[in-house]
Amino acid sequence: MPLGSSGHLLRHFIPTISISKPSSSNGGKATAISCKILQNSNNSNFANSKPVFGSNNIISIAIVLALTTPLPTLAIPSLNSQPFSLPSTPFSQAKDLPTGLDNGKIRPCPSINPGCVSTNPKSSSFAFPWSIPANSSDNAIQKLQDAILRTQKNVKIQLVEDTPNGQYLQAEVDGGFGRDVLEFLVNGDVVTYRAMATKVTYIYPFTTALGDSKGQEERMIKILNELGWYAPSFDSMD
Repeated sequence: MPLGSSGHLLRHFIPTISISKPSSSNGGKATAISCKILQNSNNSNFANSKPVFGSNNIISIAIVLALTTPLPTLAIPSLNSQPFSLPSTPFSQAKDLPTGLDNGKIRPCPSINPGCVSTNPKSSSFAFPWSIPANSSDNAIQKLQDAILRTQKNVKIQLVEDTPNGQYLQAEVDGGFGRDVLEFLVNGDVVTYRAMATKVTYIYPFTTALGDSKGQEERMIKILNELGWYAPSFDSMD
């Protein structure tokens, strides 16, 4: 369209702003802001009318658009979003080591805890189960408890209970760097067990824990000798 034609067309549309004044009926608040496009109905004055899109009209339209355009909303985190958690490390895992039976069996030693020995074959520090002689099988769980009290320091019997897989005993004793946990499962004439340090020591910045299973092995040998029971060893298989 030629520029001249568009100039004549624009003469017929005059933007106006209508702003309602506060009234007592609505608490003194303005009720409406609107923009109207008025068309010049006087066709006879078409040729004599002047362009109305001057700087004042453009400013008026800009004000109306600014007042009527909704503001952008800020993103607010959902209350149901998952809390931030730090990545797991060997040190954090060693603070809460599980105890008790796992599917009716003694647990293996955790890979992050070298101060441990277990009869579970999945354990890196494996020990053979004990065998109870026929003349000592009566009330074996009580005899085991008495042997722990006689050979260990500051013993605290935590749990003695019957399970579908045998009698379970858990005790706490003094260890090299804190308290150690002893767990036994007596099933007939077979005793499976785990002896584990509850405190794992690390030296920064290394992530390999200090210690080994020798202290736990020596502890269990003392209890075994006190009972007079039997445990096979790799040396006896030569």
